[in-house]
Amino acid sequence: MRKNYILKFFCARGLLFSKPVKSPILLTIQTFLLFFCLSMLSAQDRDSLPQQRAVDTVALDTATVNTIVIRRIQKKMKFVPRSVELMNPVISFRQTKALEEEPNRFRVPSFWSNVNKFGINFSEVAFVNWNAGGNNSIAALGSARFERNYKFRYTRWDNYMDLRYGLNLQEGQKLRKTDDAMRLSSTFGFQRDTISNWYYSAKANFNTQFSNGYKYPERETPISRFMAPGYSFLGAGTSYITKDQKFNLYISPLTQKTTFVLDQELADKGTFGVQRAILDAEGNVVEPGENIFFEFGFLITNTWETEVYKNVLLNHRLSLYTDYFRDFGNIDVDWELNVDLKVNQYIITTLGTHIIYDDNILFNEEVNAQGVVVRPGKTRIQFKQLLGIGISYAF
Repeated sequence: MRKNYILKFFCARGLLFSKPVKSPILLTIQTFLLFFCLSMLSAQDRDSLPQQRAVDTVALDTATVNTIVIRRIQKKMKFVPRSVELMNPVISFRQTKALEEEPNRFRVPSFWSNVNKFGINFSEVAFVNWNAGGNNSIAALGSARFERNYKFRYTRWDNYMDLRYGLNLQEGQKLRKTDDAMRLSSTFGFQRDTISNWYYSAKANFNTQFSNGYKYPERETPISRFMAPGYSFLGAGTSYITKDQKFNLYISPLTQKTTFVLDQELADKGTFGVQRAILDAEGNVVEPGENIFFEFGFLITNTWETEVYKNVLLNHRLSLYTDYFRDFGNIDVDWELNVDLKVNQYIITTLGTHIIYDDNILFNEEVNAQGVVVRPGKTRIQFKQLLGIGISYAF
């Protein structure tokens, strides 16, 4: 079919003749053209690709029929919005509005995380012509917490400082202290891989108070002062810290505990476990008491923060310590548990308890003028409870 079409094409153009030609020149030209056309037609029946080469890929939008490539025609849009101008698009900013908030700008990522939190709690009682009786009182407790934590790959360094101070003013009484604490902690950890939550850790803690403490209503002789006592813990061990940093368990079989009593009057009495002063028969100090007392033992600390219910936060802190050389197994306990009820972003209600047990702190001990203990003191559990509503601000 294709060959007849080509022969007719050349005959129409006068290149081939349907009748016999007697001229030898024209006969030669006709024979050459006929041979050339037949060779071209036979070449089209063969594949244009070499036999040794296979077709690796075929385009998704193409189809190969022999050597002819057929491409699909792009479909026209069926549904065009009325307001769209396809030929002359125009962009208008008349309907745009300014952003209500500033867009977040790119910041270089930091491996440090910071926490700055301030709070103050109030409690107040007032009576006017109250038949049942009572005294007007007001109490305030201020707190501050700062954290600077570093985390990069296998290295972790956590630091925090916790400060608290509270006062109470009651009708008919002088100002009294209700809370007083200063805590500093620094923990350095290194992990072998990023999958496990266990770290090789070294920890340093320091605890003391701001002002004098009294056994009210007596106000002449303080029973504690700044750095009397003061406690420091320095040791190494292992830590288990979750990815969200809400749970932290530290176990240290090698921890040195140092007790500071820098007030000499309290040191001479042998308070908080230090060696008391040696007195003569008249009660004069022959050898002053020691200001520092060292212990070496086993320490376990644990902190945990979790949301029990919506807007109900629980904070737990526990410290257990025992000395290897003096009455091993007698554990010093420092346990604090707080429950925060959030009213909104700034107003919060706090319910807290604090329990301390330390066999080096004796109560109701009596010593005569010669420094002889007439009545030995007893170790007791110290308990504190707090309930208040206040304001909390974090940034």
